Amino acid sequence: MSANAFGKNVFINCPFDEDYQPILQSILFCVIYLGFNPRIALESYDSSEIRLSKIQKLIKQSQYSIHDLSRCQATKKGEHFRLNMPFELGVDYGCKKFHGKRRGTKKILVLEEKPFRYQAAISDLSGCDIVNHNGQFDKAVRSVRNWLVNEAGGARIAPTKILNSWDDFQEWHYEKLESEGYSEEDILDTPTKELMGAMTEWIALGKPV
Repeated sequence: MSANAFGKNVFINCPFDEDYQPILQSILFCVIYLGFNPRIALESYDSSEIRLSKIQKLIKQSQYSIHDLSRCQATKKGEHFRLNMPFELGVDYGCKKFHGKRRGTKKILVLEEKPFRYQAAISDLSGCDIVNHNGQFDKAVRSVRNWLVNEAGGARIAPTKILNSWDDFQEWHYEKLESEGYSEEDILDTPTKELMGAMTEWIALGKPV
């Protein structure tokens, strides 16, 4: 992998549940809009590949990482904490600290839905800059945009322009697939890799204004 690819890759570790989809999809769009390559476990559906090995590879290939810890807590009495996301954050942190060379330049953004809630599960993060989005996709986009501009040299595009373009893309994508015979259910169930390809296509067509 070239140094240039490493410097453009953004590993995204976040919830995959239906309620989180608006945040995930808008973050993916923001990353692509600013000229970076989102890397996410959902980009591959190869059942023969061990999930942890896939995640390790994505982390090693990415200079930048976004970790959203919003679903770590149990949702009802008797449930265990959901530890996959903080575990992946730990793997990423270890890669940065112990792998050396260019991976020592890795940058990490940690998101949470509510401020300070993460301390109940990972008190070691106390004192770190954790950004909360209140479960709102527009706040998540603003946070990711600001981080990529300041830490990764991303283009200084106004957050409002990114959000307006996200609305335009969704309309374009829906109408395009509908014209190709897709049902509403098909469109809503678009695989993540396919959706990212559509985002890249839309931007390549010069759609942003």
